[in-house]
Parts: sequence; structure tokens; C-alpha cells
Amino acid sequence: MRYLLSMDQGTSSSRSVIFDANGQVVAMAQRELTQHFPQPGWVEHDPMEIWHSQLQTARDALAQAGLSARQIRAIGITNQRETSVLWRRSTGVPLHPAIVWQDRRTEPLCAALRAQGHEGSIRAKTGLLLDAYFSGTKLQWLLDHVPGARAQAEAGELAFGTIDSWLIWQLTGGAVHATDASNAARTLLFNIHSNQWDTELLEAMRIPASLLPRVQPSASHFGTLAPALLGHAVAIGGVAGDQQSALFGQACVDAGMVKNTYGTGCFMLMHTGQHCESSGNGLISTRAAQTTAQAEFALEGSVFVGGAVVQWLRDGLHAIQHSSEVQALAESVPDTGGVMLVPAFAGLGAPYWKPDARASITGLTRGSTLAHIARAALESIAFQSAALLQAMQRDAQAHGQAPVTELRVDGGACANNLLMQFQADLLGIPVLRPKVTETTALGAAYLAGLSSGLYQSVEEIRQLWRIERRFEPTMAPARAQELMQRWDYAVAQTVL
Repeated sequence: MRYLLSMDQGTSSSRSVIFDANGQVVAMAQRELTQHFPQPGWVEHDPMEIWHSQLQTARDALAQAGLSARQIRAIGITNQRETSVLWRRSTGVPLHPAIVWQDRRTEPLCAALRAQGHEGSIRAKTGLLLDAYFSGTKLQWLLDHVPGARAQAEAGELAFGTIDSWLIWQLTGGAVHATDASNAARTLLFNIHSNQWDTELLEAMRIPASLLPRVQPSASHFGTLAPALLGHAVAIGGVAGDQQSALFGQACVDAGMVKNTYGTGCFMLMHTGQHCESSGNGLISTRAAQTTAQAEFALEGSVFVGGAVVQWLRDGLHAIQHSSEVQALAESVPDTGGVMLVPAFAGLGAPYWKPDARASITGLTRGSTLAHIARAALESIAFQSAALLQAMQRDAQAHGQAPVTELRVDGGACANNLLMQFQADLLGIPVLRPKVTETTALGAAYLAGLSSGLYQSVEEIRQLWRIERRFEPTMAPARAQELMQRWDYAVAQTVL
């Protein structure tokens, strides 16, 4: 029993990855997830499709590895955060499609909470900005708009959860309703200082406390898999939101260490140890994956559209047939020819927080081609991430901390060498790509390995991290600064 099964339920797909005790990938299975856009600004998933696709990938990964569930030491779960599900306790059937983290329908509810004077309290207690990105107003909307939901909730008949809780419920046959601190910290309802659901915040959003899951450390026992699902009962030993899981999988376990995940969006986290640091530069404070009862914290910046801009090139512009073709198209021109693309398709996240921003392409000339736009699209991922790290650097300086000296990267788009080199050039610090880039899944596996005794300490996990390639900056700092100024100007054009 020296294998770990990680269930990685993401925005665009469900995946299962089996790791050995050295953190090496043994098998991986993936299924794409259908995206639903019922209205402009609305994004939904089918919770049952999430569950069934996740279970099937686990079965597929075991078959691919030639393993049985009896050989799995423990299961780790990592998940798209903030995405919200409301279901009946008696049947496990959802009342409504899951409202995805990208969804903007609850902005009016956020505006109402601001008008009622709750913004300062929410920021102080949760570390979060009052934004439709987070789960609390999504749950409020469900209770207000699903017929009969509020009455059923007040009668204790319903359960709410982010995707980790939804999967735990299904995996344990409804025996466990739980979450971890890193996911709870994304709801606008959890006090990250007291480690409890906050009564005042629940009252402000008119949410019954009975809806909410139990909160546990990320590395702890979350129940046991129903034997019929995979053929054997297996302990669920690790749970963390995808970005906190990636931070742990990158062995960023000390204050000041930073990772950036290049997925559908981009998510940069700086570990701040056992201190909850506040940001004066548009970042949020959140809980890191928690290996013991001791709280750990991080600063985070979220880019809403990262790798998704490549999907737009493929599906919207039809500039490419497959996402893998984007690097070749971008490299067919030496630069963007002055083109700047700001992919604010769902507004702008950190450090700007401009929900009304809309995507723009500026700097077009008669000589501009799809190749220039493709290169500008790739570079937009690096520009947004650079703006995040600059904000973190300013916060670190304000708190008397040493400057960040390297950035560890993961996620699908980090395989793009052109993007990673441009990222290093903009930042002026090395960008480090690990040998195992499945760090989101790996973090959950490590957490499960810790709680199940496969690993004895976090230090063991730190020693397992290995670098695959180091991208050193080659651009003159003055040129990088000039490009960032041009980016800032382009961002300013996106606000209506």
C-alpha cells in the first residue's frame, strides 16, 4: 500500500492521478467536463456529471496502472474552489446546477452587502474581497431562487458544499459532510482567524448554519470510500482547494515561497507561515493547506482568464485547431507587433478587481495577423501573472520581508517554453518548472500520505521536489518595465 490516488476535480475536467511514494506519476486518467453558459456572465456545471466523471477517472487510472483499490494507501481530493453545490441530504440529488467560480450573477447581492456596510467585516474575518467570485453569495442566490430551497434549508433537509464536500458526500455514500480549512476559507462565511463558520456573516447572507460542512485540517481522516465504488474501502486522507494543494505539491511550505499555477485561470500564492498577512495591493489573505491543527496562511492573487485565452483562440477565433498549436503560431512572428490583448472576458481579478472590465485588443495595424494576436494572447498570461507578483513584492516589502527570488510554476500552460521564458523576462527572477508538473494532484496525494502515515513529516515531502528546467531572465530590466507600462495602459482601456 505505497500508492496514493489523487482525485483532481477541475473547472474543465475531472482527473485521477496515481502516485507512488516518491511522488512520481504511475497512471493518469482524465475526462472533459461540459461547460454551461445559460446567460451572459453565468457559468454552470452539472454536479452529477462532476461526480460520475470523477469516479470513472479513478476506475480508469486504476485499470491503467494495473492496480486494485486494495493497493491504494489513501485518497486525496483537490478541487476547483468556490464552485457551489446545494443538494438534498436524503437522496444526495442536487437542487440546481453547480454555480461555477467564474459566474458573475451574484454581483448585485455583493453590491447590496456593501450598501449594508458588511464589506469591512467580511474582509477582516475572511481575508477576502466582497466579490461574486466567492461562494457565500452563490449559496444565498440558490436559497433565494430555487423554489422551496430556503424552507428546506431551514428545516435541515439540505446540504451545501464546494466540490470537495460534494465528492466526499458521494464517495462515502452520504456518511460524511466535511470540508477542509483551505476550501472553507473561500466561502465568505468562514472566519480564518477563529477557524469557525461566522455567525454574523451567516446572518448577513441569511444562510442557516445547518447547511454547512464540518471543517477539518487538510491532512486528516475525511471518511472511508464506500467499498462498492472501487472494490475496496479506502481512507480519504487529504483534501485541499486546488491552489493550496498546488502550493503544497510545490513544497512551498515556508514563508516567502511563491508558486503560480497556469490553468483555466492563473493563481499565484505566497506562503506566509502561521501569520495572516493583509494586502494593500489587491491580493487576498487565505488559508494554506493545513497539515496539523495549527493554522497556516497565504497571500493569493487570482487571474480569471489564463489558459482559457488559448481555448478562445481555438473555439472563438478558430485561429488554431488544437491548443497545442498555439506556441508554433506565436513563434511564427518575432513579437506581437505592438498588439496587446487583455483577456477580461469575465472581468479582471487581482490585483485590479474590475468586474465590469471587458476583453480588448489594442495596437492593431494593417500588418497585424492571427499570429500576432496569438502571441499577444500568450503574453497576456505572463503580464497578468507579473502584475500579481509585483503586488506580492510590494506587500512583502511593506511587511519587512525579503523580496521573492524565484517563482515555481505548474499547470498545463507551464509546458509552453515561450510563455515561461517571457514570464522570467518580465519578472526579472528565475522561473522554476518541476519534473512533476501535476502539482495540484500531487499536493492532495502528499496530504493523504501524511495523514495515513506514508510520510512522517513535511520535510520528507520537501526533499521529493525536483526541478526540470530553470528559465533565467534575459530581457533588460528597462525593457521589461516598458512592457509592463504598456500592459497597464492596455488594462486601463478595458474598463467601460
